[in-house]
Amino acid sequence: MTATVLSSAVFEKIRELDTCRVSNAIERLNVRLRNEGFASASVHCQFPHFSPMLGYAATARIRAAASPVSAHWYHDRIDFLNYLTTIPEPRVIVLQDMDRPAGFGALMGEIHATVAQALHCVGCVTNGAVRDLVPIERMGFHLFSGSVAVSHAYAHIADFGEPVEISDLKICPGDLIHGDRHGIHTVPLSVAEQIPRIDAILAEEERKLIAFCRSAQFSLEGLVKRLPHGFPFPDDSCKI
Repeated sequence: MTATVLSSAVFEKIRELDTCRVSNAIERLNVRLRNEGFASASVHCQFPHFSPMLGYAATARIRAAASPVSAHWYHDRIDFLNYLTTIPEPRVIVLQDMDRPAGFGALMGEIHATVAQALHCVGCVTNGAVRDLVPIERMGFHLFSGSVAVSHAYAHIADFGEPVEISDLKICPGDLIHGDRHGIHTVPLSVAEQIPRIDAILAEEERKLIAFCRSAQFSLEGLVKRLPHGFPFPDDSCKI
């Protein structure tokens, strides 16, 4: 597949930022609606003390409530593992659970996470369930899920390599996925290289505003003067 890949320097600068700061930068760049680009609170960060996760999406759809017609189980989809290698590194496995309700059984457990990590995946995002939290946490492998489950049940990959939807967030193969204790969102690759610069501008704006609010010179009139009034750009410094 042909995919946009960031330079390692830009990638690491974004990875160092939490999701709220990156989201603020995306909002300032005005490249998508503010009610788009992130998953709802139904997807939970299982390891909120981890540093932020950043990687390129490898997508699949799964089911667990019924046995697969093709007899492919969770451990024997070599074609899926081959597909993973076509996605730029580092990778994030994104699994849309098609069961209703989602989360009857878990595809992602210790063994699957170990294999994924060996293939340079850094985490998994699913609207369904995950399991084996203790050993996976020790591995440093990120998990974002709708629930946790005891059993695999009949967990299997139905198809892969197509766009999926995780809690109202559409994710395509190769999309840049960013996640931490606040949740997950996609980072538009079209503006990703600008995010560190925009974040620095916003951080300075916030530093000055916070300093004023904590100072002896604080007043409501002074606050109003310092609040940004332009939309989406308080000044020209953040325009694309």
